[in-house]
Amino acid sequence: MVKVFIVFAAALTLLACAQESRPVPDSEGEVVEKSSVEADTTISFDGETAGTMPANWSNYFTGKGKPGKWEIRNDNGNKVLAQVSQENFGSHFDVIVMDESDYQDMELEVKFKGVEGEEDQGGGPVWRYLDENNYYIARANPLENNFRVYKVVEGNRKEMASADIMITSGEWHTIFIRVKGNQIECYYNDKKHLEVTDDTFPDGGKIGLWTKADAMTYFDDFKMKSL
Repeated sequence: MVKVFIVFAAALTLLACAQESRPVPDSEGEVVEKSSVEADTTISFDGETAGTMPANWSNYFTGKGKPGKWEIRNDNGNKVLAQVSQENFGSHFDVIVMDESDYQDMELEVKFKGVEGEEDQGGGPVWRYLDENNYYIARANPLENNFRVYKVVEGNRKEMASADIMITSGEWHTIFIRVKGNQIECYYNDKKHLEVTDDTFPDGGKIGLWTKADAMTYFDDFKMKSL
C-alpha cells in the first residue's frame, strides 16, 4: 500500500510540473512563445554620435509631406535611434533603412518606445524594402492598442492582419518578425499574435524602421539573422 501511494504521489507531482510549464493562454487565445535564436548582427547605436543620423542608414518617406528627422538620442544614459519630427500627418510614413542590407528569409527584432504623438505613436520594423513605396511593415500603436502587419504597394498601405492588445506609451516593447518564403510571423513582446501568407515581395530587400504621421518613437537593439 505504501509503494502504491508513493507511485501515485510521484505521478501527481509530475503532472503538476507539466501544467506549470505549459504556456498560459491570454485574451488572444493560446500563447505561442518565440524561440530563442541568437542574432547574426545586433545594432545597439551605442557607438553613434548623439544628434546625428547613424552611419550607413538613409532617410526616406512614403506619402505627402516632408522627410522625417531621424537622429541618435540619449535615453537615460543609453543611445537610441529616434524619429523626432512631428510636422507630418495622415498617411505619411517615415522610413529609415540600412544601406547595405539585403535579406530575404530572416528573423528581425527591435525594441521600441512610443514617446509622443497625438495622431499616431509607436512604429516597427520594415523588411523586403525595395523603395519608399514598396515594402512590408509590422507596427504597434499605443494610441490604438493594436499590433498590425501591412504591405505598402506603390505607396498604398494594405492591412494584412491585426490583433488588439494593450500597448503602453513611454515603455520599451519588442517586435520580432520571422519571414520564410511567403510565410510571415509577427511577435509582440515574445508572443505571436499575427501570421500571414503573402507573395507580393518574394525576393530580398533592405531592412529598416518605420513610424507614421506625428509619432515620435525611440528604437534600440536592432537584431537580424538570415535563415
